[in-house]
Formats: sequence, structure tokens, C-alpha cells
Amino acid sequence: MAQIVCAYLRSYFFRDSIERMRETFRREKTSGQDPEKIKARLVEEARSIFREDIEANRALGRFGAELLSDGDTVLTHCNAGALATAGDYGTALGVIRGAIDAGKRIAVIADETRPFLQGLRLTAWELAKDNIPVTVITDNMAGHVMKQGKVDCVVVGADRIAANGDTANKIGTYMVAVLAMQHKIPFYVAAPLSTVDLSTATGDGIPIEERDAKEVTHVQDHQMTPDGVGVHNFAFDVTPNELIAAIITDRGIARPPYTESLRTLAAVRSTHA
Repeated sequence: MAQIVCAYLRSYFFRDSIERMRETFRREKTSGQDPEKIKARLVEEARSIFREDIEANRALGRFGAELLSDGDTVLTHCNAGALATAGDYGTALGVIRGAIDAGKRIAVIADETRPFLQGLRLTAWELAKDNIPVTVITDNMAGHVMKQGKVDCVVVGADRIAANGDTANKIGTYMVAVLAMQHKIPFYVAAPLSTVDLSTATGDGIPIEERDAKEVTHVQDHQMTPDGVGVHNFAFDVTPNELIAAIITDRGIARPPYTESLRTLAAVRSTHA
């Protein structure tokens, strides 16, 4: 089958959170607690995860703000803002918000992000709501605006990061990273350390979901593609670590070689757990 269950990928953070809830349930059940106390403990753990995510995104934003300069225009792909996380900050957009909170003037170029248009519908809405200057472009304009000198850096989120820094994110991210490298524009990934999967050595071990072809062939109920035409609809792609200038986390900024820097940051996280 072409499709792979997306829950395994769509964000490793969620997988980690679900495992925490399961472990809490197992521990409370084994200790002989009554159902009401187990329920209360699960609610408490869920609220802890919520608070931790807000704190992580705020910290990530502060670290990432150091990489942006006053007057920068940042290109981003898909939505990694408040709508994708707890709180009102986000990851990639948290870096932008962090820089603005630090007094820097930042503008954003948002890829539309086909086929679900998360950049057009979600990222643009979030930024406009916060009065952050945003311009939407079609996905196939990214190279052109880079060549014109309109992009100072790229900041994207991540659904999962392998131990070597290979990063899975919304389809089209890899293409943006290649274009950024060609134009000597720094490409940054922003994600909490909970997104890093040290048990997966490289991006080759990250499964990629392929979704329903109708998301590409149809606009609502209107079919745009001729009958019988084959369609690929991969939901994610993997950006190789050599295209990534830095990975911004809630415990600091990781730089190449990522196999070493991510493990170091993960060790720091463990001491704070």
C-alpha cells in the first residue's frame, strides 16, 4: 500500500506526548488508584504537556531571535505557528515573534503550501492578525524571489528530526532548502527537542505518508485533472542535514555536526526533566 499511517510522523512531539499519557495511565492503574483519581492524574499530565509546550516555544523563539537581524524578510513554508502548537507562539513563527519581541522589524514571505494551502490560509492569517507584514507567494515562486534578493533567511518547522539532523516537514520543504543553498541563504529548522528522534539514525528511517489523490485532483467537488491520470500526493519530504544551517530548539541552537550537537542538547534536556 502506498499510504503510511501519518500518526507516526505528524509530529514526533505528539507521539512522545501520547506515550507520556499512556505511561501515566499504566503507572496509576498499577498502583491501584480508583478510576476518578486516574482520570484526574491524566488531566494533570495533559496540562503539564500543554504548559511545557508553551514554555518550549517561547524559549525556542528567544534562541531563534538571535539568528534574525533587524529588517530581515523571512520565508517560511507550511504552518508552524500558534495553530500548530499550544499557546500563541509556535515554532517557526515563534522565531519570528521572538525577534519582533526583541525589537526587530521582521517581514515574512509565506509559501502557499499546496495542496492544502496551509501557508495561504493559516500562516498568513496568523501573521496578519498579529500585524506582522506578510506576503503570500505560490510555491513555485520561491526561487524567483530568492534570486531577486527578497529573502534573507528561511525558517521552517519540523514534524520529525533524525539523529543526524535530517528533517521531515511538509512537502516542498526540501525544494525550498535546495533553493536556499543555491542562493546562499541560511535555512533554519525550528522545533522543540521533543521532535528529535535519536533512535532514528537518518532521514531514510522516517516513513512518508502518501495521501488521497483527490487532494490534488479536485478543488472541493470540482475535478481539475483528466480521468485516468496518475497522481502522487506525498504529504512530507525529508531535507538532508547538509542543507540546514542550524536547528533551533528550546534548549539552544544545534549546528553541524548534528549527530553531536543534538545529543548534547538532548542531554541538557534530560538534566532539566
